[in-house]
Amino acid sequence: MRFCIYGGGAVGLGLASFLIKAGAEIDIIARQQTVDALKKDGLIRTGIFGDFSALPRQFDCFSGLNEIQNQNYDFILVCTKSFDSQTAAGDIFDHKHLLGRDGKIVLFQNGWGNAEKFLRYFEPSQVYSARVITGFARPAPNRVDITVHAEAIHIGSLFGSDVTPLLQLCDLITKGGIDCRITDSIEKDLWAKLLYNCLLNPLGAILAVPYGKLAEADYTRKLMNALATEIFAVMKAAGYSAHWNSADDFLEVFYARLVPDTARHKSSTLQDIAAGKQTEIDALNGAVIALAEKYNIETPCNRTVYNLVKFMELRT
Repeated sequence: MRFCIYGGGAVGLGLASFLIKAGAEIDIIARQQTVDALKKDGLIRTGIFGDFSALPRQFDCFSGLNEIQNQNYDFILVCTKSFDSQTAAGDIFDHKHLLGRDGKIVLFQNGWGNAEKFLRYFEPSQVYSARVITGFARPAPNRVDITVHAEAIHIGSLFGSDVTPLLQLCDLITKGGIDCRITDSIEKDLWAKLLYNCLLNPLGAILAVPYGKLAEADYTRKLMNALATEIFAVMKAAGYSAHWNSADDFLEVFYARLVPDTARHKSSTLQDIAAGKQTEIDALNGAVIALAEKYNIETPCNRTVYNLVKFMELRT
């Protein structure tokens, strides 16, 4: 099977490392600086899943799909930031000849609303979603460091499509060293991940601390509790659900397991701010606010942390 990793950031390089280790044929689409580093020194992975390196001859990399000629991908794995979803969907559609007749697109992205952008170009049966609760950092253009890991990767369809085509993908990722499973509840998984991110990412960036610090003080706990309560009210109004019946049920698991398992991780929002980059806050708390407005629900806590992160973006 041949895969295209569309987006050579931390998640994309991490995912590529597992697939390469499993023996898959991989092409990586990344920015030119990353392409140059990968071609010169290969791909290096460090962290809790052990060290791994792939020589430049073990994969190909390009700065754009237009550089690829005759190729048929079984899967295009989209690992871009959520704010690039529309551009990515259009670009892949413009080069849809690279996607094999039965080729699939899997979105390895944060936030809510990414899949809908791809439905403007592709059939629901072609678009799948993944939930990842693993901490990836990229200390150098060709290097990824995995700092924390909470649960297996889950992949499924938001649109009730057949998940059988995902079996080989999950098997390869698992063979490469990180557990990957098919799920029939990906919507709940994505909302669970959104809850996790909405509570931790903005506050981690605003206060410049890792996740674990946020759970140590009553002040930040109270704020995270309020964020969760607002999000559950929005989910209920919109007809969505996670794996818990209430904010209290979620928070019990959040503080007992999810935060401790990822306590040392610094949020991607904090990493983006530090690097002077745009954050994904619009697809996180911003998505909650947009949905809340549709159903006339007040979300003052989500709006406050959203506005603070947007101000921080202006300063980068």
